Parts: sequence; structure tokens; C-alpha cells
Amino acid sequence: MFIPMKKILFSAAFMLLATVAFGQDLPDNPEPGKCYVRCKTPDIYKNETINVAVSPEYKKIVSYPAEYETIQEKVLVREAGEEILIVPAVWGTQEVTYYEKEDGTKIEIEKASFLQGFETVETRAATAKWEMSEKLPDCESSNPDDCRYWCYKPVPAEFKTMPVEKLASDAKVNKIRIPGVTKTYIRKVMVKPPSTSIVKTEPEYKTITKTTLVRDARTEEVIVPAVFRSITKQVLVEKGGLSSWKAVDCSLIDNTPLPINWDFSSATLNEGAKQIIDARLLPIVKDGVAVFIESHTDMRGTKRDNQELSDRRAKAVTDYLISKGINATQLYAKGFGETRLLNKCADGVVCSESEHAVNRRTTFRVVNQK
Repeated sequence: MFIPMKKILFSAAFMLLATVAFGQDLPDNPEPGKCYVRCKTPDIYKNETINVAVSPEYKKIVSYPAEYETIQEKVLVREAGEEILIVPAVWGTQEVTYYEKEDGTKIEIEKASFLQGFETVETRAATAKWEMSEKLPDCESSNPDDCRYWCYKPVPAEFKTMPVEKLASDAKVNKIRIPGVTKTYIRKVMVKPPSTSIVKTEPEYKTITKTTLVRDARTEEVIVPAVFRSITKQVLVEKGGLSSWKAVDCSLIDNTPLPINWDFSSATLNEGAKQIIDARLLPIVKDGVAVFIESHTDMRGTKRDNQELSDRRAKAVTDYLISKGINATQLYAKGFGETRLLNKCADGVVCSESEHAVNRRTTFRVVNQK
């Protein structure tokens, strides 16, 4: 790649000028093996106590409820009078017999009965007819009829015998009496009718509890004085901002771990964490140098949640240092979430708890104060 000579000479001259300018702002009489950071003298304040009216004077109207007295009073609840006393009827019982089923008649029909017999029937009635007799043996006439005579002989009737049924007994109706079924029930009968009588009644009284007004409701005006609160006001005595160089341990230039065991998903400093900050970080910033505080998480959880959690944890450390009297201009803080993992434990990689713990860290390093 070809670079014009004019451009090379210009770059070299610029670098030389920058080196000379920077060298003029370096610490005087530096000590070998030491590292130096630029510090600014802090503003010097003094505390003044002022009273602030947190509540003005005002008028309050106090109301007093009505006052009552409870008394007892005897009152008439029923006047004397007369009552009609009703004497109820006297009742007895009577057993009543009734036909559950009345008497009746059962009809049985007896059929006709017959006998087997014979009957002789005249099939031809008796009659008579003329018959000529035989010629007499001693008839001497040549005409045989002369020796004969006519007889009017009876002809007997003719009969025929046939089997017949003869009525033994004709059909008839037999009526059989069916006795009814009787039952009983009990009924109430009045032995003595009711009666009435007039009775005089005594008056009735009752003791009641009554609330009477002793003093009606009223109001009263009360002046409530103003409320003041004393606060401490910081008044600037001497303006800081002068730059100076301060020697520091070179190991503090790199990120130094603060072994804080944060509670799960919490950015609250527990007592153990505060003791670690007091022992390892507070003495350094009290010496006047500025520090950059970083907080990191592992990859578990969403990127957004981890970023917010690391920001809150870094801010918790700076807020604690400020509460210890450290000037806020000495403190820089930033959360990096899961963007600067120290090992392979990224999304989708299975890691042990100890491997995740490596990425959960809070560190600090000494920096130049802006």
C-alpha cells in the first residue's frame, strides 16, 4: 500500500508536538515504580444549620359533639280496662260405626239338568179294515164268496221307541246374601259449649331509657403554630478544581475485585459487603483519588434485566461511598450486565455454579479525575 511522504511527515510532526505538550504536564520528580493519576482538589464546604418551615401556622376548627345524658322514665304502656275472657268448650270423643261396605246379594244361576230316557212314539194310529174270511170247509156253493163273510178287523197302532232327554230340573236363580263390612271412627263431640266472662285488667307500666340533650354540638378555633425543621446546609468556603498528580499503587490501575456476595437478583449492600468496601475501597478514595466502579452479571436471565441489575449494583457502591463523605466527583460507575464474560459461560452453554460465579463480579480501578 503506497502512503504519500507528505502525509507521513505530517503525522510524525503531530505526534512529536503531542508528546512535548503531554510531557510538560507530567508529575514533577516522579518516583520510579510508582503510577500517578490526576486528581482535583475538592470544593471545601462548611455546614450551617437553618430552620425551614415545613408546616405554616394555620387555624384549626375543633368540633365538639353534643353531650347527652341517659335517664330512666316509667311510662304507661297499657291503660286499665276490661277483657272478655273466653272459656273454651269442653270436648269429648265418640265412636261412630259405619259401613265401609254395605250388605249385598250375590246371584248364582243354576243351569237346567236333564235325565237320559226312552220314549215310545206312535208312528201310525190304530185303525180297522174289512177282511173277507176264508171259504168255509163245508161250503157247498159254487161261488166261494157265498161261503165267506166279511169281518171288520181292527188294525193296531204302530209305535217307535227312541232315546230322549228328560228335564230333571229347570234353570233357576239362587240369591246369596253377602254381609256388609263395618268399621268405626272417632269424632270429637262438644260436651260443654264455650262461654265468656268479663274480667277487669290492671294498667301496665314500663321503664324506658331516654337520652336527653345536655349540651348541643359546638366548635372552637385553635391556632396551630408553624412547624420548623432544622437542616444542615453546605456553604461553599473554597472552590476546588485544581489539578495535581497523586502516586498510587500500580496494581490499582487495573480492575481490582471487590468480593461482594450479592443476594440473588438484589442490589442491596448487606453488612458483609459494606465491611469489604470499608476495608478495601474506602481508604483509597479517602486519599483523594478517583475510581471507576464496574459491576457484571452472569448470563442467566434476560440481557435487559442483567444490564439493569449491574447498573443498580454499581450505583449502590457509589451511593454507599457518598454516604461515607466521599465527593461524588471522585466516583464513576457503570454496569456491563453480561457483556464482559470471563469464561465460556455464554447463552446456551451449560456451566457449573462456580463457573457462573466467576462472571458475577464487582471491580474498581483508579482513574484520572475529569
